[in-house]
Amino acid sequence: MSPVPSIVDLVTTHLTQALGDAPQRASVTFLGVEPIEVLRFADLAAGEVVLATVGCARHPMQDPSELMPDPDKGPRAELVLRLRASVPLPGLHKTLATVAAAPAVEGLILGEDSLVDLQEPLWGGAICSALLLSEDSGITDLTLPDPAEPVRFLRATPITANEAAWVRLKGAQALRDAWTEAGVDVADPTRGGVTPA
Repeated sequence: MSPVPSIVDLVTTHLTQALGDAPQRASVTFLGVEPIEVLRFADLAAGEVVLATVGCARHPMQDPSELMPDPDKGPRAELVLRLRASVPLPGLHKTLATVAAAPAVEGLILGEDSLVDLQEPLWGGAICSALLLSEDSGITDLTLPDPAEPVRFLRATPITANEAAWVRLKGAQALRDAWTEAGVDVADPTRGGVTPA
């Protein structure tokens, strides 16, 4: 009888089927939390590098005020970040792993339009210091056996401190509208930010 695959195994298989085989892997460990892996895929056709977390969805995200959290029910998510492969991105995998570990460490619930402000560069030399999450990662949900909810793959878009302030003031859609109006390529790691008006 073959062993039942773990959620980590299922997520890894799902990502490699969607993004390509043989990704580079980095494992990041946090005190008291199971390791978070970050897979790095090269999308040669799009000229992009794609980073995806594995391990955030190991457990459902729970409100930390819950006295008796359900071990099976609750939203599950992983992060997917796409950037043009135009400059080195030192330290970005650690940043992504930190955000992916936040539900287990801090009780953070990651979802559509979540703003995660790290208040420090996301990678060495970056002007972006926060991530805006959305559902347009291009990767379909991964269905898990009942009663677990599906794993959602949220796109993590790097944003500047000014853009994060805009999200707090006017909402995520207002920032996306401003990007469209200004012709901003959010996958360009060397882009400038848009300034709240």
